[in-house]
Amino acid sequence: MNPDKPIILILCTGNSCRSHLAEGVLRASAGDLFEVASAGSKPAGYVHPFAIAVLKEIDIDISAHQSKHMNEFLDRKVETVITVCGHADQACPMYPGQLNRHHWPFFDPAHATGTDEEKLAVFRRVRDEIKRCFTAYADGRRDERKRATMGVTK
Repeated sequence: MNPDKPIILILCTGNSCRSHLAEGVLRASAGDLFEVASAGSKPAGYVHPFAIAVLKEIDIDISAHQSKHMNEFLDRKVETVITVCGHADQACPMYPGQLNRHHWPFFDPAHATGTDEEKLAVFRRVRDEIKRCFTAYADGRRDERKRATMGVTK
């Protein structure tokens, strides 16, 4: 992690699907602005293969990601916490230096049923919802930074 960039931490319960989808999308769209990480309150111990697959479809590689516990970040200065499920929102601690907290819940695609193709369709839908939300967030943060460097206030 780069100490000069603020850390954005994305949390969900298992840290196997939604938080990794969001981490991959946010890092791809705004990795130049801040460090992006994800973790869970009860890590599953793996990243769901369908999450890896649907991000690969849009040229984002999360194949090296690992499932982590949110307590691994308690000694780091986390600027913003974004929870993507209700349980993580309830279990989320305050982190050193935390300035912002957002809760943007998404359906857990790991609960999808049916054939692999039907499950992948659910992962794609959730990926696209996450992409819209986190890309808009990245755009807003980029605009905010531009205004700050130009001396413009809200």
